[in-house]
Amino acid sequence: MQYQKHDAKAFAREHMRGIWAAALTPFTPDLLVDEAGFRRNLRHWVDELGIDGVFVAGKQGEFFSLSVAERKRLFEIAVDEIGSRAGTIMSCSDQNLDTVLDLARHAQAVGAGSIVVHAPVMHFVTDQDETLYEYYRHLSEQLDIGIAMWSHPDSGYLMSPELCARIAELPNIVAIKYSVPREMYARLTRLTEGKLIVSTASEEEWLDNIVELDWRLYLCSSPPYLLQSTVDRRMREYTDLAFKGEFERAREVRDSLDPVRHALRRTRPPGKPQAQQKYWQELLGQAGGPVRRPMLPLTEDEREAIRIAFAGCGLAVPAGARASHAA
Repeated sequence: MQYQKHDAKAFAREHMRGIWAAALTPFTPDLLVDEAGFRRNLRHWVDELGIDGVFVAGKQGEFFSLSVAERKRLFEIAVDEIGSRAGTIMSCSDQNLDTVLDLARHAQAVGAGSIVVHAPVMHFVTDQDETLYEYYRHLSEQLDIGIAMWSHPDSGYLMSPELCARIAELPNIVAIKYSVPREMYARLTRLTEGKLIVSTASEEEWLDNIVELDWRLYLCSSPPYLLQSTVDRRMREYTDLAFKGEFERAREVRDSLDPVRHALRRTRPPGKPQAQQKYWQELLGQAGGPVRRPMLPLTEDEREAIRIAFAGCGLAVPAGARASHAA
């Protein structure tokens, strides 16, 4: 590890900053993990798009269809490829606590910056607070690495700001990916100032959160590498403008991406988010590939709709990237 347990919060405050992206996991045509493609994507995101950190093997990365060995291998690749120049946060989420701890200890061993653990699904439980506190307390006790909580409606409930603030008192609970209504994450930001880094996955709210809540971390979803290319880094540009206090100019640049956001939203078939985003990656020249079951692939009509929307959205891409996927 890069720090001692008692330094986890200070390490996070120093290093968990800027734009962090949740990695999709590229697969080969025969549904093996595309390790070479994943490495190319990581280098491209960090070195050419200016992404500050990468979230590995999460829900967007189809962790639910990966073996434990594959998830560990993705951790290793990320640290090896970008660990010396960008942040890494490894998703260790699982319903089985032994699996969570196994993955987390591997993340520690290979030198990951931090881990994230999703709040578990709580079958037949209607008052979750004590159970959840004990869940994260046990993880904190067993592990030295910095831990980010993750609360999302997928769990069947949302963790309250008050519960999150209580958990944030634990020594190596450093952050939260808080996929909740804005009033909830704004309250948690106020409750935990200096103790917990609060973020949410909505790129469209990112600039307002810099301006109004003084956030310095976007943690994280796929827009940082879907809204940008080597010749069009407007998300990086508006973020840097906002960090410098140039809010009016930042809003102009942010708003100029609305056609790209709209193209992504309107061509996303129900139930196929990873498949659509992977194909969009390919149109940008990144490694995408197919999805694994239970996720469904795109139909040819869906691919054609995405191609048309991509071509007309105004996102500048190198000529070679567009030409290679014109068919």
